[in-house]
Amino acid sequence: MGALKQDTAIERTDPRLRALSVEGPSVLAGLHEYTSMRAYNTAVLCTEGEVVHAHRKLYLPNYLAWEERKHVSPGQSLRAYPLPRSTGGRGATLICNDAWQPVLPWLAVQDGAEVIFVPTNSAASLDPESMDTVLYWDTLLSYTARMLQCWVVFVNRVGNEHGATFWGGSRVIDPRGTVVAQAPQWEPALLTVDIDVHEARRQRRAVPLVAEARLGLIDREVRRLIDEGGDS
Repeated sequence: MGALKQDTAIERTDPRLRALSVEGPSVLAGLHEYTSMRAYNTAVLCTEGEVVHAHRKLYLPNYLAWEERKHVSPGQSLRAYPLPRSTGGRGATLICNDAWQPVLPWLAVQDGAEVIFVPTNSAASLDPESMDTVLYWDTLLSYTARMLQCWVVFVNRVGNEHGATFWGGSRVIDPRGTVVAQAPQWEPALLTVDIDVHEARRQRRAVPLVAEARLGLIDREVRRLIDEGGDS
């Protein structure tokens, strides 16, 4: 929101990131990533003292009080990635507004993701009559987990900054769309949840909603829309 008071960007190779997972579990951490030319809103997965995956936010809000596009550039790729050996399976990261773009969770699942992590800075609605932010997230997260048959791990900020109040409500949702654990709203909390990553795989075998992707069909229709003047 607004202007940054200072440059807080760091490089992805910063040793402080690697140190997060040297003596403990893997850590998904957000950072303002610095490169030689641009900055990004990035989430990195750190495992055993190494950064093993990085996702740069793809869709940057630039409306109302949100001016993210002024400060960072959009990422250009989305990839699922292997989860740590102790967990198994594959995960994908969607940062906040990324999860509001219907095609991105679908693409992540088609790339093999069984768990979608959604680190978020969601504030209470600035205009509750036009958009109830909490209700939007409630609906979106449950729909994503149920229809894409994946785990969704939603982690939202708590606190206040520049007049925005962040509401918390972090939760874990199983591949049937059921909230299996949820943190309270408006206050900090530590939530520990054991999940069976491969429950997503079993659910997809039982009810194969996402198996028949028709990627060739999607490719043809997207190319047609681009040729007709759509956003490339």
